[in-house]
Amino acid sequence: MSTAATPVPMDPDAAPRTTRAWVDAPWLRLAAPVVVGVVFVALWQFICTAFDVPVFLIPSPLAIATTLVEDWTLLSSALLSTLKVTFLAFFLAVVIGVAVAFLFVQNRLIEVSLFPYAVILQVTPIVAIAPLIIIWVKNPIPAMVICATIVALFPIISNTILGLRSVNPGLMNLFRLNKATRWQTLVRLRVPSALPYFFGGLRISSGLSLIGAVVAEFVAGTGGTASGLAYQILQSGFQLNIPRLFAALLLITATGIVLFVAMAMLSKRALRWHESEMG
Repeated sequence: MSTAATPVPMDPDAAPRTTRAWVDAPWLRLAAPVVVGVVFVALWQFICTAFDVPVFLIPSPLAIATTLVEDWTLLSSALLSTLKVTFLAFFLAVVIGVAVAFLFVQNRLIEVSLFPYAVILQVTPIVAIAPLIIIWVKNPIPAMVICATIVALFPIISNTILGLRSVNPGLMNLFRLNKATRWQTLVRLRVPSALPYFFGGLRISSGLSLIGAVVAEFVAGTGGTASGLAYQILQSGFQLNIPRLFAALLLITATGIVLFVAMAMLSKRALRWHESEMG
C-alpha cells in the first residue's frame, strides 16, 4: 500500500526575504543610482545633439565638462572660497549647537526662555537678514560665515536636545536608584543615547552650511580671488556663459554629495554598536 508524500509547507516569507536581500545588496546601492545617472546624462546629451539646442539655453554635458576642464583654475579657486566658508560655518554650528543643547537640557527655564528664539532664527529666511549682516560686519568672510552658521545651527540644537531627552526610563530609574549625579547621568546615559540623533543632525547641518554659504555669497557678491561659486554663477549669468554656470552648479552639487557621504560614513563608524548601523 503506497502512501502519498507529505507536502512540505512553503514559507510565505521566503520569497520576500530573498528579494529584500537582493535589493539591499551593497553593490546594488551603488550601481543603481550610477546607472540612473548615466542614463540621464546620455539622454541629455542625445537631446542636445539631436535637436541642436543652443548652448546659451541648455548646454550639453560634454560642453559642461569641457568648460569645467578649461576654467578649472578659476572654478577651483571659487570652490576653495566656498568650502572655507562652509567648513567654518559647519564647525561653529556644531560647537554652538551642542553647547546650547546641553544648556537647555540641564535647565528647563533657560530652554523655555530661549528656544523660541532659536526657532525664529530657523524660520526667518536668510536672504532677508543676510544684507543686514553684510552691512554690520565689514569683513565679508566673517559675515558670510555668520549667515551660513545661522542656517546650519537649528538641526544640531533640535536633534541633540531630542537625543539627550530620548533615554530609556528604566535606565534613568536605575541611575536615580544608584544616586548618580547630574554629570554622571549626562555623560554615561544621555550622551550615548543622543549620539544617533546628533549624527542625524550632522547630515542635515552639513548640507545646510553649504546652502547658507552659497546664499551668503549671492548677497555679498565678493569678487576677485576671494569670490566663491555663487559669484561665478552670477557672473556667468550676466555674461551668458551658461556652460560655466552649469559647471559651477555641478561643483556645488558634488560638494553637497561629498559632505553628506562623509557624514554618513562618520556616523556608521561611530555608531557600530547602535541598531541603526548594525544592518
